[in-house]
Amino acid sequence: MKPIRLLFFLIFLAVLGAACARLPWVGEKAPRPGDRYYGVASWYGHEFHGRSTANGERFNMNALTAAHRTFPFGTRVRVTNLRNGRKCVVRINDRGPWIRGREIDLSYAAARDLGMLNTGLEKVLIEVLSVN
Repeated sequence: MKPIRLLFFLIFLAVLGAACARLPWVGEKAPRPGDRYYGVASWYGHEFHGRSTANGERFNMNALTAAHRTFPFGTRVRVTNLRNGRKCVVRINDRGPWIRGREIDLSYAAARDLGMLNTGLEKVLIEVLSVN
């Protein structure tokens, strides 16, 4: 491939990639403190410990963090397990979950605090406390 054709091809790919990127909050309402969401929570731990999260941090399964598809990084939410009433506050630092029907992916520590390590999935209430 000639250098000029290669250059145009790479520019085309860059423009195409930018056009396909999902911008948070396009067509969606940004979360505000006090907003409440109901959904299913899952958790992740050992297999991701030490890997990079979507915001560039290293995932620490012992920290109270979570992944959400659209909430801005740094958003703090209180998660309540609707089965047993246990609560914890987590900070969004990753993207996910990528399985349909799940609203939030919690760290091991958050899942432990909510009493959901054995069940894996729980119905939860998510309350937005602060948005960065």
